Amino acid sequence: MGAKEIEMKKIMVTGAGGFLGFEIVKQLCQLGYEVVGLQRSRYQKLADLGVAQVSTSLTDFEAVKKAMIGCDGVFHVAAKAGVWGSYASYYQANVLGTEHVINAAVACGVKRLVYTSSPSVTFAGVDELGVNESVPYAKKFLAHYPKTKAMAERLILKANSRGLKTVALRPHMIWGPGDTNLVPRVIARKKMGKLKIVGNGQNRVDHTYITNASYAHIQAYDALCEEQRCAGKAYYVSNGEPVAMKEMLNRILEAGGLEPLTKQIPAGLAYGVGCILESVYTLLRIKSEPLMTRFVAKQLTTSHYYDISQARRDFGYAPRVNLDQGMAMLSDSLQRASDVC
Repeated sequence: MGAKEIEMKKIMVTGAGGFLGFEIVKQLCQLGYEVVGLQRSRYQKLADLGVAQVSTSLTDFEAVKKAMIGCDGVFHVAAKAGVWGSYASYYQANVLGTEHVINAAVACGVKRLVYTSSPSVTFAGVDELGVNESVPYAKKFLAHYPKTKAMAERLILKANSRGLKTVALRPHMIWGPGDTNLVPRVIARKKMGKLKIVGNGQNRVDHTYITNASYAHIQAYDALCEEQRCAGKAYYVSNGEPVAMKEMLNRILEAGGLEPLTKQIPAGLAYGVGCILESVYTLLRIKSEPLMTRFVAKQLTTSHYYDISQARRDFGYAPRVNLDQGMAMLSDSLQRASDVC
């Protein structure tokens, strides 16, 4: 099952060269859509799929609008992620960029817009135990990323109208073969001897295998084409099988052929170190990311998993790949990459 046949079959994907964006592009191409990829750089993997590429920044409104002409739908995946950097850089990419995508969509008569948000928009540094979409946005954010993503999500949902149907998805901790963030960071830090369990590692966290995350986007788009029950709403998306943080990290390491973690540091100490490092890096204007921040310390030591029943109900979301299946495919992928090297 995929996106239904409609009068126009041209879709733009922002951030098309990224981990999630590329997976969405692949699925759209398989469904017969003409895809335009908008991102800063050109990618051979997109060219190989026959995808038209527009290399520009989301801050260039005219370029975004020009690239969107003739599109029926947009998947807005691009964002500035991470936990370190100036507020201005996050605002420009995540808030102003989203404003430009919305305004371009309205100007070009785009009918449907699926936005990739983040569960961190509601994360206030405390446990989130099976919460649903009724939980409010955080009142205080520990990093610029979740703050600007919350601002952008509000814009997306407010933009929902008779002419432009919008929906926001909040996939949590996306991973799998081709991951450019979580998996390589965990493996690299382990190899450098800088990875430890923060707290006792028993806090439970949600995660989302890449195929599940991308398919959820396609399903949400389908729903906007049909019943439109999900229009103007935000949804948590995950594998629906929360796991202890220690287990998740060790399973990634196992997939990479590395030994499990045994060393731990207290949660309070990690948070304190994060506070100090943030202050020092800010004072000295160091651009590289600190080894620990307050946001990362809280993410590593609190439980955050979500009730995905509304996504199941409103657009039929159901995870296709479970944790064990995904880890097997991740292991194969990492082994092949190791053999090439």
